[in-house]
Amino acid sequence: MTTDQDLITGRMLIGGAFVESQSGNWRDTINPATEELIGRVPEGSAADVEAAYEAAAAAQPAWTALDMAERADYLNRLGDAIAARTQDLARLEAIDTGNTIGKMVADVEKAVERIRLAAGLGMELKGETIPSTTAGLHFTLRTPYGVVGRIIPFNHPFGFAASRLASAIIPGNTIIIKPCETSPLSACVLGEIVNDVLPAGVVNIVTGGPATGEAIVRHPKIKRIAFIGHAATGMAIQRAAAEVAVKHVTLELGGKNPMIICPDADLEKAGAAAVRGMNFAWQGQSCGSTSRLMLHEDVYDTVLPMVLDRIGKMRAGDPLDPKSSMGPMNSKMQHDKTLRYIEIAKEDGATLVAGGKRPEGAAFEKGFWVEPTVFADVTMDMRIAKEEVFGPVLSVLKWREVDEVIEMANAIDLGLTASIWTHDLDLALRFTREIEAGYIWVNGTGTHFRNVPHGGFKNSGTGREEGLDELLSYTEVKAVNILAG
Repeated sequence: MTTDQDLITGRMLIGGAFVESQSGNWRDTINPATEELIGRVPEGSAADVEAAYEAAAAAQPAWTALDMAERADYLNRLGDAIAARTQDLARLEAIDTGNTIGKMVADVEKAVERIRLAAGLGMELKGETIPSTTAGLHFTLRTPYGVVGRIIPFNHPFGFAASRLASAIIPGNTIIIKPCETSPLSACVLGEIVNDVLPAGVVNIVTGGPATGEAIVRHPKIKRIAFIGHAATGMAIQRAAAEVAVKHVTLELGGKNPMIICPDADLEKAGAAAVRGMNFAWQGQSCGSTSRLMLHEDVYDTVLPMVLDRIGKMRAGDPLDPKSSMGPMNSKMQHDKTLRYIEIAKEDGATLVAGGKRPEGAAFEKGFWVEPTVFADVTMDMRIAKEEVFGPVLSVLKWREVDEVIEMANAIDLGLTASIWTHDLDLALRFTREIEAGYIWVNGTGTHFRNVPHGGFKNSGTGREEGLDELLSYTEVKAVNILAG
């Protein structure tokens, strides 16, 4: 990566070399807070993906031949190298994504933690012996796929790229990573760090737009694909992959996640959690955001003012300013989509009680800014209650009976997370059994715990990440039967 008069120019990493696209085309990236051009990266083509595949395939036999302890040592050194550049990476992420600097520091730190977790879990990639007959030895081996592909979203571009590559390569795979086109710059720095630590070709990074991702998905010899992003894109990836080969595709997709607050909950903690769980600090751009706040009718008029009071104290501002509570949205597309949903909610009859527009002031005249927005009196027949906005928009609904709120929570085709607030253990267990979501907090929200599998039900995805389940998903099981001669 080079800097020329404040313009950052990234390169792709293919086979240990930093290269431009064979097409000669480039893709601009802008600062979402100011709409100023800050850099450019190569527009990767199918030819570049093929070159990355060839490099990854050439590197894979030697990589998988290493002892697990050696691969783990490489990952731990990668974690150390990333940790040494935390502040620089966080600053670059802030200007490229719009997320605040404090959140970006935490993202880099979390990536390092997950890289080290993957290194430690490598020894758990075990087969098993099976007492099928006494006349022979029957056992299984876990083997890597070979070359795998990973497509990264815009909300945690460095964090997801760095941590997810660890889970893919520790079993012995090599990888091709395609970063998001709107926030690709930190992936180019990741390439520099990787190239200093790992053998050439183990990790390859190809920048570009949707066509670049499609070339990875459609490559007939890349049999393992992982994606984080929108449900519609995930379904398109499944279709495209199936048209060329039988592939293992895992998807962590969107959510319209409920937070259910019961009358017996600690209302102060629950009200604070409603703001935290909505991820306003990420501009609502988190698939796990609890964007449907379901308040029991007995506490509705108590909790809603708490939520509005906390939101009123939030401070939108420069993502590089540690005092800023939230930054701009990642792109004009996300900004415009969010404003459209705000208008749709008004048309459907929801009551706007906070936000709903661009913040006031000269600092916000440019950039993709949307105030933290809250709609009250939301009902399940409104689009704002059923469709993922992926912006700072919270829908507040009222419920009376437990059966009613469970039906409300399950009434959509997404099921990523849910948050339940109650001190009634029997009720909490009922919610956890009956709510259709892959990751459920009781009296908590937002926190991802180490080695706890994360993923969704229904159209929120398939497969699990963030722990041993993720590592196992990058292996195939081979059965071996040794019979007496």
